[in-house]
Parts: sequence; C-alpha cells; structure tokens
Amino acid sequence: QVQLVESGGGLVQPGGSLRLSCAASGSIFRLYAMAWYRQAPGKQRELVARISAGGSTRYLDSVKGRFTISRNSANYTLYLQMNNLKPEDTAVYYCNTEPSKANWGQGTQVTVSS
Repeated sequence: QVQLVESGGGLVQPGGSLRLSCAASGSIFRLYAMAWYRQAPGKQRELVARISAGGSTRYLDSVKGRFTISRNSANYTLYLQMNNLKPEDTAVYYCNTEPSKANWGQGTQVTVSS
C-alpha cells in the first residue's frame, strides 16, 4: 500500500523559511509526477507546486519565486523549500501524485504568524 508521510512543518514568523519533506513509496515516486498541496481552514485543497518525473516544475502563482519543489529519487523523498513565508501560506501541507492517486497522508501544519 502506498504511504505518504509529510514532515517539517512548524510555526515561523513572516519572512522565515521552512523545508518540508515527504517520504513516498518507491513505485509511486518513480512513475508519477509529484506535488505539494495545501489546505487552509475553511478553504479547498489547492495545488502549490508540481514536479514531473523528469524534473519539470510548476508553481501556484502566489508562491513563485519563494517556494522550490525538488525530488530525490535515490531515497524517494519529495521536498518543498519555502522562503519568505507569509501569513497567507498558513495551511496543512500534503504531498501526493499529480493528479492525486494515493491516499492522503496526515499532512504537516505550517503556521506563519508573528
């Protein structure tokens, strides 16, 4: 069974940085594009960043220039480097394939607040 385990969230001040990690099973990681999603309270889940199996990336307009998605195929880990964080980035962050095919993990909470 495919498992996705997110980590790295926390409380950070505006302008700060966090690096999220997602451990994924090998089969799903090798075959599919991977993505980070987020869901803020009262809002629908949205796609934040996507990376293809070949390494091409795409970002939500509001995070372009601040977030960087990457993947390590050797250890089946997906990353999201988040810089210059803003309060509106506060959400639970999830990883999954794109489009989403696996069961959702528990996510990791990111809170940006002074």
